[in-house]
Amino acid sequence: MTRGVTNEERALVQAAVARMRAGAMAIVFGVLGGLGLFLATVWLLIRGGPEIGPTLGLLGNYFPGYSVTWPGSVIGFGYGALVGSAVGWSLARLYNRFADRG
Repeated sequence: MTRGVTNEERALVQAAVARMRAGAMAIVFGVLGGLGLFLATVWLLIRGGPEIGPTLGLLGNYFPGYSVTWPGSVIGFGYGALVGSAVGWSLARLYNRFADRG
């Protein structure tokens, strides 16, 4: 025997599903993205070698001003934070939209 979901049951489920705060997710993803790119650049600079980070240096095609250098690591932090924030905010908004559908 099957029965439909009542409006009261639907409201209870929607109240129980945790909603994500887009602003908080943007901050967290922004900090992680910025630190990730900063630390990856610094790691390659410290490690050194004859050719430093040719693959990571390709991000300079997408992020003007970024390169695998000390000043580039700071610029990379900014770009990583910007992209990370956009991804975090978008994920939270999408999650909330699908959670509201119930």
